[in-house]
Amino acid sequence: MKDDNSLLSLYITCPWGIESLLAEEIADLGGEIQKTTVAGLHATTDRQGAYRICLWSRLANRVILTLGRETGCEEPAAIVAMVKAVPWASMLKPGQTLAVDFHGHSAAIRHTRFGAQVVKDGVVDALREAGWERPAIDPREADVRLYAHLHKGQLLVGIDLVGASLHQRGYRRDAGHAPLKENLAAALLVRADWPARARRGEPLVDPMCGAGTLLIEAAMIAADVAPQLNRESFAFETLADVDAEGWQELRREARARADLGRRRARSRLFGLDQSPQAIAAARSNAMRAGIPALITLSGGSVKALERPAELGEDDAESTGMVITNPPYGERLGELPELVALYSDLGERMRQQFPGWQLALFTGNPDLGHRLGLRAHKQYAFKNGPLDCKLLLIDIAVRAVPESDEKRSAAGPREATLSEGAQMFANRLQKNRKRLNKWLKKSGESCYRLYDADMPEYALAIDVYGHQVHVQEYAAPKSIEPSKAQRRRMDALSAIPVALDVRPEQIHYKQRERQSGKAQYRKQADSGDRFVVDEGNARLWVNLKDYLDTGLFLDHRPVRRLLAERASGKRFLNLFCYTGTATVHAALGGASDSVSVDLSNTYLEWARDNFTLNKLDPSRHRVVRDDCLRWLETAGSEFDLIFMDPPTFSNSKRMEGTLDIQRDHARLIALAMARLAPEGELIFSNNQQRFSLDAAVASRYQVEEITAQTYDPDFTRRANLHHCFRIRHLG
Repeated sequence: MKDDNSLLSLYITCPWGIESLLAEEIADLGGEIQKTTVAGLHATTDRQGAYRICLWSRLANRVILTLGRETGCEEPAAIVAMVKAVPWASMLKPGQTLAVDFHGHSAAIRHTRFGAQVVKDGVVDALREAGWERPAIDPREADVRLYAHLHKGQLLVGIDLVGASLHQRGYRRDAGHAPLKENLAAALLVRADWPARARRGEPLVDPMCGAGTLLIEAAMIAADVAPQLNRESFAFETLADVDAEGWQELRREARARADLGRRRARSRLFGLDQSPQAIAAARSNAMRAGIPALITLSGGSVKALERPAELGEDDAESTGMVITNPPYGERLGELPELVALYSDLGERMRQQFPGWQLALFTGNPDLGHRLGLRAHKQYAFKNGPLDCKLLLIDIAVRAVPESDEKRSAAGPREATLSEGAQMFANRLQKNRKRLNKWLKKSGESCYRLYDADMPEYALAIDVYGHQVHVQEYAAPKSIEPSKAQRRRMDALSAIPVALDVRPEQIHYKQRERQSGKAQYRKQADSGDRFVVDEGNARLWVNLKDYLDTGLFLDHRPVRRLLAERASGKRFLNLFCYTGTATVHAALGGASDSVSVDLSNTYLEWARDNFTLNKLDPSRHRVVRDDCLRWLETAGSEFDLIFMDPPTFSNSKRMEGTLDIQRDHARLIALAMARLAPEGELIFSNNQQRFSLDAAVASRYQVEEITAQTYDPDFTRRANLHHCFRIRHLG
């Protein structure tokens, strides 16, 4: 910055995808665009224009005063020479602390910290040659932040005129869950044409407002409030040639515009959220932003969303904008609720907001399809690392018959299912009807309802009382991911309708082969478990936190068999998992038991199941050990042994690996060595193509009982497990 009339070169950065919007904004603020780049642009302007951009840009991240840009800067020596040639002494003040933000790399500059060090060396050399003392470096609280960007040998160096990212407006201390950055929120509003709508006095509603970022940015646009009006300081104020008087005049003008704009703003803004904490955060943030009077905040769910009663019927308020940033479903377990959420939003838009525009920002366009509304425009953005889209949807105005009006007033109607979803719902209802007689007779509350009956819907659906556990089998590589995703969404939208459950009662997971520690790795950390009844047993299940639930439903008949045969017997449960078989054996009259497993998690679960069923821990013990090792060293004898090993395991706590097809003969031999002469071993496994070793059949009395160990809910999958009764010969 030299004289007031000279043009300054600026490099202005922004979030990816909004470069064209930024170019329009900078041009409106008096800049002349020289070139746009990925996530930024180069522009020229005078000194007042640079100050104005720092104060008024709603979309920029950084405003860099470019002091040098040269090619051939791959090596450290070339970088030092280039930086040293910049007239730093005319820009800075003696005694100021510096920091360098370095971006990029070359063959010689592989780390940004080293790059920053090289740039700092050039600045220090220039200042020392000018007779200055060596400046201090303060990476955190520097008076002046220098900026350097190296790409393909071209180095750009300059001064950050703000000293921090412009997305930090200062009002958002209460961030809420996964908030949008302020300048991205402003970009969504600009892309949705909110500035023009605000000038017309149209209302705006955010039905999932969170901490209120979209609402606050919309209010600041409507009230003509400069986004950096409340920033306490700008880095350019510390530079040697700052035009303090001109800068203060710009600030006075901005304050006057804000005062007038707040009084003249005609748009009314409404924010809803079902989280009281989010509403409290939004209220605090709006207060700090200085626009609380423009925003009405209240609690409420999307399912009950209505056009605000405060709006009249005049032309300006007969239309408006609903803009929102709902959850995207980064965690798979969130999908059932989100499918319903998007469906509910689409239905409420049709019922309550005809003639309005919906601007939906989502990182999951397939969820966007659940709205049942067609976007007339889509724009690509990034929210951090996530690819996202802004969907702009015009809500059609339709004539509503009186009966529909009454139904709307009474509450939301059921979402309309797609053809595929309806077909899937019909199959679920058909399966439940088929199982009804058996369920009533058996009294079972936990059962398999569906197991990939229709190849295009490769799911296993289990009912646990009033909860539904959904596992999706990995789709073949021949299936397009988009098609698999669409079918998944169809299924998740059909389940609540077919089974009359709420979306939050559905727990979704993807099934894939597990080994080693992955067998025990948590999917979530909710700690949300509940008790189910199975025969005389009460058992803890957890449908959220692990791939498995704590209760293998296909082994229900095996557990019944153990209970029937356990009276007065010493019982051993190998690979005991959560101890459910032991509970049944103990309730069936087993005199004592030992349950062995390698997982602390499952053994604690087993202890909880024992406590729940009032089993005496002195008679029913759990042991943490590798079952192979335990069998080789144990000296006890048992009358009834149940062994249900995994198909494969390579847990680091095991000696070697376990492959059930390869190792089952050895496992059986070790178990039979612990079996009393008149005892029996119930051996089960889930290897679909399992074949019993001929040596086992010749050495022991073996009876395959697989067919007897399937209840009606598992008859479709005859190879889901294999089960044998094994006894000593003679």
